[in-house]
Amino acid sequence: MKILVINCGSSSLKYQLIDMDTEAVMCKGLCERIGIDGGTVVHKANGNAWEITIDMPTHAEAFAKMLDLMTEGEGAVLKDKAEINAIGHRVVHGGEKFKDSVVISEEVISTIDELSSLAPLHNPPQVVGIRSAQKVFGMDVPQVAVFDTAFHQTMPPTAYIYPVPYEYYEKHSVRRYGFHGTSHKYVSRQAAKFLGKDVEDLKIVTCHLGNGSSMCAVDKGKSIDTTMGLTPLAGILMGTRCGDIDPSVVTYIQDVDNLSSKEVNDLLNKKSGMLGVSGLSSDNRDIEKAAIAGHERAALVHSMLFYEIKKNIGAYSAAMNGLDCVVFTGGIGENSRRVRKYTCRGLEYCGLLYDDEKNQKGSGEFDFATDESRVRALVIPTNEELMIARDTLTLTTAGKAADVESID
Repeated sequence: MKILVINCGSSSLKYQLIDMDTEAVMCKGLCERIGIDGGTVVHKANGNAWEITIDMPTHAEAFAKMLDLMTEGEGAVLKDKAEINAIGHRVVHGGEKFKDSVVISEEVISTIDELSSLAPLHNPPQVVGIRSAQKVFGMDVPQVAVFDTAFHQTMPPTAYIYPVPYEYYEKHSVRRYGFHGTSHKYVSRQAAKFLGKDVEDLKIVTCHLGNGSSMCAVDKGKSIDTTMGLTPLAGILMGTRCGDIDPSVVTYIQDVDNLSSKEVNDLLNKKSGMLGVSGLSSDNRDIEKAAIAGHERAALVHSMLFYEIKKNIGAYSAAMNGLDCVVFTGGIGENSRRVRKYTCRGLEYCGLLYDDEKNQKGSGEFDFATDESRVRALVIPTNEELMIARDTLTLTTAGKAADVESID
């Protein structure tokens, strides 16, 4: 069975085609500048890559070009679009409406659209992506929505209710939702597999660290708390996002600089975090090089990052009444030995004993705790596309089985 995984942005379309018999990626690519002059498509297949410049006025043209590249020329991996059995879409916000992945229907699309007020930058283009896929592939190809928020729907009210007047939750759904759920779910299950244990027997803290970062307490396979909140702005400091701050900082900055709500929102989302503190860059690789070279504010922002990750590991250990494993993933978590080193040093109290040599030499999936460590420290490369494909496979094949039973 071949499943196409789609991640739509307002002017982009990221895709992967996965053969689920082997879980091998057949091709992948990225269409950028959709609706903007100078559109480009990068398509990778058969060990090669092609970059094409092409105007794509809408997402439908991007889907059509993607399909051409999959079925024609040197990058072809299919003879016909009919070989694609199902399509899985990443959708950022499912609110409280979706507690798991779902087969897409008109009602589902309408609900995703209604939730756009909670994710105005993400849900609208993802609805456009679903509609465009229906237009290009037809209504007979089943499509599935996989939500970033769904994995965190197991959090108890003590973790997700904010201490503001309860009416804001009742009337406007103001609560903690959490994000990166597909990644946290994938790596927690891969960690259990790596350790040869059942995920339901483990207490895990997963650290998805990248330009956007979040952490999650996974107890018995379920999310019981996470650092991001109503939006992806909350939690630990990120590339350009501030993370958790005193709410009065927002109104104070707004007042002293006479900023509009949009301006202060842009400040906290796009000009804060690593970039704001360092004054140098939002990219951890730049921060790391500068910190090692003695750049004072780069060193400061790195120390803040280490501290915040470590602090949340401790908090989540308390919330779960124990800890078996810490997992690092995402661009920073998988690639920054320095971040892992200074995060894990000082966690001996909870039973994590760090091995520097293993941390320096490890690659792929690996454990960098000492042999004597009671708590394991793992690097597990995330694979959100595969998680989306697996959910899509499960739901679409389950649907077919149900249809067969109903006919009988």
